[in-house]
Amino acid sequence: MTLGGSVVRVTPDAEFTGENGSLEMVRLYFADAGQHQEHRLFVDHAVPACRSRVTYKGALQGEGAHTVWVGDVLIRAEAEGTDTYELNRNLVLSDGARADSVPNLEIETGLIEGAGHASATGRFDDEQLFYLRSRGIPEPDARRLVVRGFFNDLIQQIGVPEVEERLLAAIEAELEKSMSVLDALGGVDALAAADA
Repeated sequence: MTLGGSVVRVTPDAEFTGENGSLEMVRLYFADAGQHQEHRLFVDHAVPACRSRVTYKGALQGEGAHTVWVGDVLIRAEAEGTDTYELNRNLVLSDGARADSVPNLEIETGLIEGAGHASATGRFDDEQLFYLRSRGIPEPDARRLVVRGFFNDLIQQIGVPEVEERLLAAIEAELEKSMSVLDALGGVDALAAADA
């Protein structure tokens, strides 16, 4: 998990050196106003019959929050039977935040099980927020629920309750920052009225 820092660069590399290897690369990140985070990964399928799954999810909030995700996967000619998939999703929580996502596959053999990638960046879902608020859930709590839901599938993969709780607490602290800023400005409704 990556939280905070004015400039953060993370560059994990993985190389398969033995057949039938498996890799699950999972990361959560959260960028606040003025922060720049870069995640540049490289997965090298150099031997046959290996499997990799790369899943990165990020949330951004505040003016100048910027994330860059570059996922490079190389399937070498000798890596027949490879099965790989990479996914990057970003949730933009406020105006002024930007997420760039570049998934790359380089495939040197046609004899693979599968290779794919996906990338999506979306704004905070106003319909979800409206639905929760119409059920009597206060706005700050509704925003927290949506973000928790966004990250939940990755957090549950950890399987260690103490670590899962620490991650949820860290995400909660990041959300608390945005809620205090919104409260100072009069809430989301006040910001929307000012934009109109």
